[in-house]
Amino acid sequence: MRAIVVVLTLIWLAGCSSKGGNGRYSVENDYGPDQPVDVSHVKDAVPRVEPKSRGGNPASYHVLGKTYYVKASASGYQEQGHASWYGKKFHGHKTSNGEVYDMYKMTAAHKTLPLPTYVRVTNQGNGRQVVVRVNDRGPFHPGRIIDLSYAAASKLGMLGAGTARVKVEAIDPRSWQKTSQVLAAAEVPVRDVSGQYLQVGAYASRRSAEQVQEKLQGVAEGLSVVIRPVLRGSQKLHRVQLGPLASDQQVRRMQSRLGAAGFPEARLVDLH
Repeated sequence: MRAIVVVLTLIWLAGCSSKGGNGRYSVENDYGPDQPVDVSHVKDAVPRVEPKSRGGNPASYHVLGKTYYVKASASGYQEQGHASWYGKKFHGHKTSNGEVYDMYKMTAAHKTLPLPTYVRVTNQGNGRQVVVRVNDRGPFHPGRIIDLSYAAASKLGMLGAGTARVKVEAIDPRSWQKTSQVLAAAEVPVRDVSGQYLQVGAYASRRSAEQVQEKLQGVAEGLSVVIRPVLRGSQKLHRVQLGPLASDQQVRRMQSRLGAAGFPEARLVDLH
């Protein structure tokens, strides 16, 4: 009975084969919200070590005349191809691993990666990147390698076209927590960020800023953790900043370390 349920579920998911759109964001039989939704506040998925889901991870499965073999591991996976997205038609329904699909979260569907897997997706047309958690199966349309949630597609700037040429790279959560680097990823071009700092927060109390400064010493990797007062109207704030930074890679690495230390909102600032 369980096998039958899995097969029926996968056949149902085959309806995800073509998604995306324009206007009301509709192509074929799926669509987005009635009005565009601002998802700029939705944060990327944060990679963490998770066991494989009890559902959605058979050794193989059969959909639309084709057999798919689920990978034992996502280690080293990277692929280039076309992404599509799925939206309102499946919003609120169960995904392949038994979770509920929310088109406003940073998730995705993939045919063969273990569930869950975290991946970084790069839109090769505009350079935008997102990190999503794969918790579903699909797309079963020829030539497409990943199906993204509405939120992820919006942040990649691909809603109107419906599809985009992308690069997908599996993330090793353990490595990510340490270095914020993608497993087996190609070298990322270095952007000069000399003289810039990551601002961790701004505090009305000098003592609060000093406590944060002390806490950050253990993750600073030899960088300076400074407190810089600033007046905002009649209020004096104490900005806690870490730097100076030398490269884009260092920025991402430090943002990951700061997030793990409880400061996920660190942002790059220019002192000049």
